[in-house]
Amino acid sequence: MDLSNRFSVLQLLVHAIVLFTALPVHECSHALAAVKLGDPTPKNQGRLTLNPFAHLTLWGTVMMILAGFGWGKPVMVNPNNFKNPKRDNALVALAGPVSNLLMAYLSMVVYKIILYTVGSTSDTFYYVALVFYLATFINISLAVFNLLPIPPLDGGKIFGAVLPEKVYFGVMRYEQFIIIAVIVLLYTGLLDVPMSFLREGAFSVMSFLTGWVDIIFKTTVVAA
Repeated sequence: MDLSNRFSVLQLLVHAIVLFTALPVHECSHALAAVKLGDPTPKNQGRLTLNPFAHLTLWGTVMMILAGFGWGKPVMVNPNNFKNPKRDNALVALAGPVSNLLMAYLSMVVYKIILYTVGSTSDTFYYVALVFYLATFINISLAVFNLLPIPPLDGGKIFGAVLPEKVYFGVMRYEQFIIIAVIVLLYTGLLDVPMSFLREGAFSVMSFLTGWVDIIFKTTVVAA
């Protein structure tokens, strides 16, 4: 198997890993935030769990495996149970992308540690490090995609917190058509430039925030 085929297989493997880790964590984070803010609906519907089969959908799963981006079953909430419905609904929406960013951060830390220690001396550990690198990239991609201010994405719900309710609910009536349009834009490449810009910016920030790993291991090498 040549290097390009290995990388393709590795990408599919990472997509599957992210599917069964990042997406369940993403959806469970929505559920946990809602429960903490006073709405028991997600818990009653069995969404307060990391069991991936409670969160995955057929087409979201297929898209995640093949394209590297996908979606889970939306977490249903009852805003009437929130003390401040607009604010709390936005916080619930924010919890999902934040969980992806935290997973990206941890993945980058592990990637750097492996690369600094054994990654360059072992083919096996090099590929393990690459898995964490790709996991970092995909989690960042999921966070960036979900933070786009477009309903029914999380960013649309967050943006809705500052919109008049009449305008917000008027837009939400067309959310199914909007998400289809977003998928079409992704496939035609019209969102490639802004998405790449946002991903690269987030990746640079993540690399900066994990810079302490570089400092520790570079200092260790110099001291040795």
